[in-house]
Amino acid sequence: MPETNGTLVDVQHLVMYYPVTAGVFRTRVADVKAVDDVSFSVKRGETLGLVGESGCGKTTTGRCVLQLTKPTSGKVLFEGQDLVSLKGKALRRMRRHMQLVFQDPVASLNPRMTAGDIVGEPLLVHHVVRRGPEYTRHVHELLHMVELEPYMARRYPHEFSGGQRQRIGIARALALRPAFIVCDEPVSALDVSIQAQIVALLVKLREELNLTYLFIAHDLSVVRNISDRVAVMYLGKVMEITTSAELYAHPAHPYTISLLSAVPIPDPVVDRPRKRIIMTGDVPSPVNPPPGCVLHPRC
Repeated sequence: MPETNGTLVDVQHLVMYYPVTAGVFRTRVADVKAVDDVSFSVKRGETLGLVGESGCGKTTTGRCVLQLTKPTSGKVLFEGQDLVSLKGKALRRMRRHMQLVFQDPVASLNPRMTAGDIVGEPLLVHHVVRRGPEYTRHVHELLHMVELEPYMARRYPHEFSGGQRQRIGIARALALRPAFIVCDEPVSALDVSIQAQIVALLVKLREELNLTYLFIAHDLSVVRNISDRVAVMYLGKVMEITTSAELYAHPAHPYTISLLSAVPIPDPVVDRPRKRIIMTGDVPSPVNPPPGCVLHPRC
């Protein structure tokens, strides 16, 4: 685990409810409880993995942390400052310190812009540099950071492979030298061999630039290779949070044990004696989650 210097991000009792409306006057009749009282912290220089099945609230949590979605309630402290209470220019100034790497490397890049324009756009938006030799130098440095050649700055997104597109997305996130990056399933759309390359790149960048990651994923095997600690989510709640080594060696919550039992192991000798834990029933509706531990109907 890298050296840390206190807590960078502290999420306290985060809640995000989406209203369900009905009737001609769109009366609010219920709430989709996407994130329901989630708390965790991320130390400076570490990677916190946030895992769980689709629809459990991982991406919503990441968007609320970055204030791309305003939470219903709760606090998000970034270096001690509550982001939820910030608006306008104050929040815009904080944007430089927090960035996002998107899940889909195709949809997240503007097909009408070259790779150089995509990577350099944050520099212009935040008035870091103006177009000219210094701007070009910055763009080439960013491409070099993610192991792309400077001449690729003139190409358009459709001229790149999926892995190269994701590298462009990472370079764009690094443009303003942020302290904190939310990686929203950055390798889920890529081939397995390319996934390993992107994860290795993220680890290298973390060490070189002292970055802090919130790494969102549904694949526990990917999270294992990059995370210092792991938080497991289910139906909008955090079931378990512990160190990566402890989670894989001694999972405490039944849901975590079930998730780990579903991870495929390519060696049949190792895989054959493993106990499979298959949960019965379906995931309850987030509109009306069960009381107490939300897993108890399937446990």
